[in-house]
Amino acid sequence: MMGKAIRMERIMDRDTGNFVIVPVDHGISIGPVKGLVDMRKTIDTASAGGATAVVMHKGIVPHGHRRFGGDIGLILHLSASTSLCPDPNAKVLVASVTEGLKMGVDAVSIHMNIGTETEPQMIADMGLVARECAEWGVPLMAMIYPRGPEIKDPFDVDLVKHVARVAAELGADIVKTNYTGDIDTFREVTRGALVPVVIAGGPKIDSDEELLIMVRDSIEAGGRGVSIGRNVFQHHDPLGITRAVSAVVMEGMDVEEALNLIGR
Repeated sequence: MMGKAIRMERIMDRDTGNFVIVPVDHGISIGPVKGLVDMRKTIDTASAGGATAVVMHKGIVPHGHRRFGGDIGLILHLSASTSLCPDPNAKVLVASVTEGLKMGVDAVSIHMNIGTETEPQMIADMGLVARECAEWGVPLMAMIYPRGPEIKDPFDVDLVKHVARVAAELGADIVKTNYTGDIDTFREVTRGALVPVVIAGGPKIDSDEELLIMVRDSIEAGGRGVSIGRNVFQHHDPLGITRAVSAVVMEGMDVEEALNLIGR
């Protein structure tokens, strides 16, 4: 049986141990939006731009995952909800680790929103998934955020470092969460998580420079990369922005130099 360490190498940059992950699982939550119609083109672009892995749901794997030429790591997303639901923050399991293994995945991911009414079920689901991952040697990425009726600021460092630690305590190998806005506070998150932390891209960001500064600062704070979706696949130059992000994460390229990789 392939070990977890070997599988991890297939979703990260082997030289730096960092990650440039492009999630394209948004079709369930918001539909076939721009960038998520021609899935093969989207995945090919991510691969050509230097991304180390993509995240997608099981039904899209046959339509978009590269299995020839320049391959790219495949992370199967196990949980879902839609924006049409009365509570979009309530994620439920829609796939399993063993189902992913039959598809040849390199890792799996699960989404948890801490602070929602359905938090207990999501924690229980992650416990089950983490146990199955440990049994089969499959890396687990937890997308985890402070969200819910009592959450006033989802970027508050005390909340973000708490949820990151929740993911690690439950068995995550990689934590994806919010960037807290500056190097000093995000360093608290990375130190407390005890496992690699990658930042989410969130909603569309106003400028390429702002995005790349956030990426650079997160790395300086001890982060291990990014898991950015809409700010990549909905960009006017998806190839260029992927190249720029990859250069910052894996080469330490200066932001101004990386901006030159993006078409205007």
